[in-house]
Amino acid sequence: MTGPDDNTGRAEQFLSLIRRQQRGRLKVYLGFAPGVGKTYEMLQEAHCLKKQGVDVVAGVVETHGRAETAALLAGVELVPRRRVEYRGIVLEELDAAAVLARRPTVALVDELAHTNAPGGAHAKRYEDVEELLRAGVNVLSTLNVQHLESLHDAVERFTGTRQKERVPDAVLQGADQVVNVDLPAEDLQERLRAGLVYPPERAERALAGYFTSENLEQLRELALEHLAHLLDRRRQERQGGGEPGGSERVMVCVSSRSPNAPRLLRAGARLADRLGAPWYAVYVQTPREDAERVDAERVDAATQRRVADTLEQARLANGIPMQFRGADVAAAVAGFAREYGITHVVVGRSASPWWRAWLGPSLLDRLVRSVPAATVVVVGTT
Repeated sequence: MTGPDDNTGRAEQFLSLIRRQQRGRLKVYLGFAPGVGKTYEMLQEAHCLKKQGVDVVAGVVETHGRAETAALLAGVELVPRRRVEYRGIVLEELDAAAVLARRPTVALVDELAHTNAPGGAHAKRYEDVEELLRAGVNVLSTLNVQHLESLHDAVERFTGTRQKERVPDAVLQGADQVVNVDLPAEDLQERLRAGLVYPPERAERALAGYFTSENLEQLRELALEHLAHLLDRRRQERQGGGEPGGSERVMVCVSSRSPNAPRLLRAGARLADRLGAPWYAVYVQTPREDAERVDAERVDAATQRRVADTLEQARLANGIPMQFRGADVAAAVAGFAREYGITHVVVGRSASPWWRAWLGPSLLDRLVRSVPAATVVVVGTT
């Protein structure tokens, strides 16, 4: 005999199965740099699907003036884009509502990491894609590996370039298929010199900057490594019938005064992904930071927003945001670690001056002593 709770659980599982079946499929062409041929291969697949009688439309395809790519657009129905005026410039964005009204079987949506002009339903193009998928539309898209949130710091470190447009790793992890579009670095540089990627004057600057041999080799290695990890993770899930990681648990300690909370979150998310483990972003609010206090030490509104934004970033990166109150941060963190079986604690390096050590053990020292069963990972925040 089963009880009402059992029946409810089974009904929810069945509903989840129905929703997964109704949801559209996402296929992402992943590259290590612009110009490797992601959009070209996506368009080639579109033509193959059309020959098999599949209803395919182009929601947005960026040719960047490349003649060979533009030629492949011929014969593919284009859904008119949404025109937006922003700072005196008319921009053309994906019109997700128009694609949904058209109801194709497959929609081509280029450049998954693109940031939309203000005024639309979503700030990011990957959010538009999520809307299409929920409605049952299958999507072919493209992405460069440097736009993945967890790789942001590594890419900036060796290229010297900060990527403003980024995608949560969960978007790529949730894709049904990921195709690696690879090309030897030397071949990509030859394409640049031949004017097949950028106009000649821009190509020369690119070759001397972002597209150096060293940068391209490292980006290519990063893409191959990330894809291999993604495929291995999926293999483990299929074999184990669930999430890998066993008893591993990751906790990221966030502070209202952290100089670079996003870097800390990325480090924690990447560690958790490598371990195949769930992760938590934990903020301990001390009495001094209590927003309800009316004395001079009350935390200001800007700090409250910063903490809220940090916890929201954690949620978007597949983390579980948690907030507690406690007079002793180290004790509160240790209590959480014991209760949730945390195996790895990620903290930021302190920005306090060296002479503070004279005043007694630092928060990091007390934290390390408080969680002897966990590995403490200290991340630089500059």
